[in-house]
Amino acid sequence: MQISSKEILFFIGITTVIFLIAPLFLIVYVNLYNRRKKKHAEEKEVLKQAFDTELLKTQMEVQEQTLKTIAYDLHDNIGQLLGLTVMTLGSINMQDTEKAGEKVAAAEALAKRAVKELRALSRLLHGEELLNRGLVDAIAFELEYLERSDFFKITYTHPDTPLPPLADKVTIVFRLFQEILNNIVRHAQANEIVINLAFAGNVLTLSIQDNGSGFDVSEIMKQHKGMGLQNIQKRAGMIGGQAQILSTPGAGTTIKITIPY
Repeated sequence: MQISSKEILFFIGITTVIFLIAPLFLIVYVNLYNRRKKKHAEEKEVLKQAFDTELLKTQMEVQEQTLKTIAYDLHDNIGQLLGLTVMTLGSINMQDTEKAGEKVAAAEALAKRAVKELRALSRLLHGEELLNRGLVDAIAFELEYLERSDFFKITYTHPDTPLPPLADKVTIVFRLFQEILNNIVRHAQANEIVINLAFAGNVLTLSIQDNGSGFDVSEIMKQHKGMGLQNIQKRAGMIGGQAQILSTPGAGTTIKITIPY
């Protein structure tokens, strides 16, 4: 069968078009791929900067909360001890040697207690040093100051072995704990707090429950008052976790934070 010249020209034309279009498509594809790659890299950089900014903000808030704890303790505890020491020393009658000796001994005991408290506070001044002790001990150390108030019955359960050291996540989880605890003290009208820290299957779970007044979660989230709860959820989400908030008016509140660890 003989092929006509027209068919040959048509075949050559089609082949030429294919050879011209194929590189064009390849160039367009490579260009689109590079643009997507660049956009993805830019998005990753923006997310990294946002995370670094949030982490820095969180570290500053940990330090701020620590300083508040120190200020309260200096005023309510150490200030009181030193005040009692001064009063005791000021009431000494040197003519009554027996009672004078007792008061000097009492003043010495008060001064030693004040020194012990100051040493504890000096450790607390270094927020990073506190977190370097691990999340389990950092939470226990924070609760120690709350227990001294005698306003709350506190139950704290935690793993017996140290958690893997992930500095960024530890900082954010610890700050979430501080924020929730501060909300309970200020708003919940509770007298019992139950904290459970658990680690299983590479998942860290922090549950904080109180027996306070509770609230309507959906209603609070709609109002400006819900910004604190939204912030807790946002920060948990930034490290790949989630915060579940359960509360009923008159029946207390439970906040459960779950973090891949």
